[in-house]
Amino acid sequence: MSPENILLRLPDAEEQAVRDIYADLAARGFPQQHQRPHISVTFAPTMHRRAIARATDLLPPLLPVALRRSGVAVFGTKSKQTVAWLLEAPEALERAARAVSVANPDGRGERWIPHLTMGLRLPKAVVPDYIAALQEVTSPHFKEITAQRAAFYQPGLGTELEL
Repeated sequence: MSPENILLRLPDAEEQAVRDIYADLAARGFPQQHQRPHISVTFAPTMHRRAIARATDLLPPLLPVALRRSGVAVFGTKSKQTVAWLLEAPEALERAARAVSVANPDGRGERWIPHLTMGLRLPKAVVPDYIAALQEVTSPHFKEITAQRAAFYQPGLGTELEL
């Protein structure tokens, strides 16, 4: 089952631009991406109330905010890997996200790697070609991602609460 998330949502136009990139990559024969574009702050099988409360207090006053695309990362070491755009966040958002993450007992402590997943669960063998194709289909003018709003997402219940 997918974990519960505290995440940052994109404006509709940017979300659609990312979905269009997913579609362009699928048209080139890569696995279709079904995830809704977002920036994760922290996740857990069941999100602790303390983390939700910290997110509610800290994140909304900082939004909307632009995060700059700063590179590509590959997460995972097994047969399936994830390709993501690395994002540089303003310091205030970085501090807030770390505070939310540390309030999540199942989280990664006071760490946060801001990123937007562009290819989820890709076979390891296609990752280099996927990254090359991602660069080809992405406009060089698409340099920033806007974190428009914060949300608490419970995929098991199909619910999302704006914070």
